[in-house]
Amino acid sequence: MTTARPMVKLGEVIDPVQRPEVPTPGKTYRQIGVRLWGEGAYERASMDGGQTKYAQLFRAEAGDVIVNKIWARNGSVAVVTSALAGTFGSGEFPMFKPRLDRLTPSWLHWLTKTPSFWEQCDVHSRGTSGQNRIRPERFLEIEIPLPPLTEQRRIISWIEELAAQIDEARELRREAMEEAEALPLAKLSAVFQLQVKTFGLVRLEELLTEARYGSSEKCESERMEGGRPVLRIPNVALESITLNDLKFARLNERESQQLKLLEGDILVVRTNGSLDLVGRSAVVPKLTEPFAFASYMIRLRFDQARIAPDYAQRMLQHLRVAGVLVDFARTTAGQYNVSLGRLRSAEIPVPPLSEQHRIVAELDTMEVEVDAVKRLQSETAVELDALLPAILDRAFRGEL
Repeated sequence: MTTARPMVKLGEVIDPVQRPEVPTPGKTYRQIGVRLWGEGAYERASMDGGQTKYAQLFRAEAGDVIVNKIWARNGSVAVVTSALAGTFGSGEFPMFKPRLDRLTPSWLHWLTKTPSFWEQCDVHSRGTSGQNRIRPERFLEIEIPLPPLTEQRRIISWIEELAAQIDEARELRREAMEEAEALPLAKLSAVFQLQVKTFGLVRLEELLTEARYGSSEKCESERMEGGRPVLRIPNVALESITLNDLKFARLNERESQQLKLLEGDILVVRTNGSLDLVGRSAVVPKLTEPFAFASYMIRLRFDQARIAPDYAQRMLQHLRVAGVLVDFARTTAGQYNVSLGRLRSAEIPVPPLSEQHRIVAELDTMEVEVDAVKRLQSETAVELDALLPAILDRAFRGEL
């Protein structure tokens, strides 16, 4: 059943408030900001009073309504929390004090999270200046639904209870996602250890037929005459080859032959400022034309009579996650590195090819299952994100 909420202008239930202070050099001022789309107020970096260009700053107190003049049209309105009491904003952040005999601040707190409120802020911002700033007097013309205080408190209590349940569901979903993402690597580690016990370890250099750094030739986004596509870190970062955002380089005949990628080659990221990327690897699939690879990667070519490329890549993935591939001493350029020497000396178990293929198939099956769980969790996340706005819409339309 819908019960129409009485509508009132904000000017009837909140009043402008100013607590000015002249900034004093040598005194530290906590600063307040307001996020977009009803995400609330937050504390910005503190500043010295001598650093501001403003002649006055204005102190915020708990329960104040604070507005970002420029971005109010994008939902930059909030109710100040107790944690932010005593922070300061410039005149670009006008503040208002609720009349507590008519309005519970929490009612307005939840209202600022609704698209209908943002739309009104947008309408009242238009035409006030070239930047569509909202003037305080125009902000006070916005109309809001306002039932009696007892009804406000009842609805707020209900909203907060549901919001807490939604937050709990989000946390459970996050934990489930983390557990799902950890499963393949945990399985891979267990497989590695079991194979070591059964077959021992072999140095990679005994399995390689070639290992080489890539081309340092400058790449271009547009393909030039005689240009060859060059695989770079973004094409390997997901630990499978992607052919998006290709770049091209013109190589001489010798380089073209030396750097040509073959099906079954493995590319390893050898240097990068991100530790998470260094050591990532991917197996080269069958390509429709000759490809080269960039200098910040290493190409490994294995004896496929002894080791399957997909299996070798899984073992490299385990070594990366275990932290035994990366040279942790960063270079003067701020990069992490995997050296050819480190790769050659790395050790992995090498069961018979039939066992290697079985292991890869088993790991692939688990990844498919985990991907299905992750897709389901993502769908649940979308549903959770839509739930609170729907609840707020019903609450302020009088359907609760």
